[in-house]
Amino acid sequence: MKITLGVIKADIGSIGGHIKPSAAVMKAVRDYIESHGKKKIIDFFISHTGDDVAILMTHTGGVGDAEIHKMAWDAFVAGTDVAKSQGLYGAGQDLLKDAFSGNVKGMGPAVAEMEIEERPNEPFLFFAADKTEPGAYNLPLFLGFADPMYCPGLMLSPSMAEGFKFVIMDVDYTEGDRIIELNTPEDYYDITTLLRDNSRFVIESIWSRHNGDQAAAVSTSRLRNIAGKYTGKDDPVHLVRTQSAFPATGELLSPYAIGHYVAGTMRGSHNGPMMPCKQNTNISFFDGPAVVTCAAFCVHNGKFTEPADAFDHPFWDWSRDQISQKALEIRRQGFSGPAMLPYDDLEYGGIVEKMGKLDKLFTVRGD
Repeated sequence: MKITLGVIKADIGSIGGHIKPSAAVMKAVRDYIESHGKKKIIDFFISHTGDDVAILMTHTGGVGDAEIHKMAWDAFVAGTDVAKSQGLYGAGQDLLKDAFSGNVKGMGPAVAEMEIEERPNEPFLFFAADKTEPGAYNLPLFLGFADPMYCPGLMLSPSMAEGFKFVIMDVDYTEGDRIIELNTPEDYYDITTLLRDNSRFVIESIWSRHNGDQAAAVSTSRLRNIAGKYTGKDDPVHLVRTQSAFPATGELLSPYAIGHYVAGTMRGSHNGPMMPCKQNTNISFFDGPAVVTCAAFCVHNGKFTEPADAFDHPFWDWSRDQISQKALEIRRQGFSGPAMLPYDDLEYGGIVEKMGKLDKLFTVRGD
């Protein structure tokens, strides 16, 4: 059965700053999808990561379906109305346009979708991150699909040994989707050359070279290029199919134990480790650390099983302790050096005005 698997996520208001959406906001979104999606979608699942509400859906409309996207947009508008009535912080923050224009991609919400032919058993993972940017997934996805140190299936599975195609987007380019397609294993070093720059080059999708099927989809829009001003990080989502011709679930999860440093946290202006957390985790320390959650599902005839919380295990408790130490160490540097993002990534913030004033005060000494 061919279905579209998609997730759309947005920050539409939260309690106590950037901590979590209220129960009433979550209910408003859920109720809207429940009442308006009966003839449009097959199944759905509502969750939050930090202060972002996510709508995971299956349907048969294909990627970018205008009717599905409008329904999600209107659900977020309904949630925003509740957020405003409760006086929540940042109500409607990620709804950057005044009216729906056919597709929510480019309007603020994070979107990841793929049209797939369902296998007899179809397991997949839904990752959602808060207080970071889409490039935060670069390293875990690369290690999970291209490095046998993390993915022994590349050695053990004949179908995976053929490698994968990586579609990588230049998110700084604003005139359209500027992409490059590179293959593993032969383009391994070229891929790493791009992916080292998480703020500019982002994995958009990954495809099996064995059968041509799509394995992963990542939200890639950069909010500051949409809004024309600095609006913080994009709080990205991604979907990834597992097993058979794709990496095993454990191979895709294992890189997250690194707690690799990503851009984001407080005011979207610092570097810090990304912490794998349980479902519906709040944001806390220094508007972070940047968090990522993972819900594992199987889908059959478009219907979801109940989710399994992939990061709800004693191992990840230990990992979170180690990552907390990494967060504290880099925070001890405050604003200095790599603890804070470089000037280019702060160019739409108030620091531009301050630098403009200071620039006029500089003088050049004579010989």
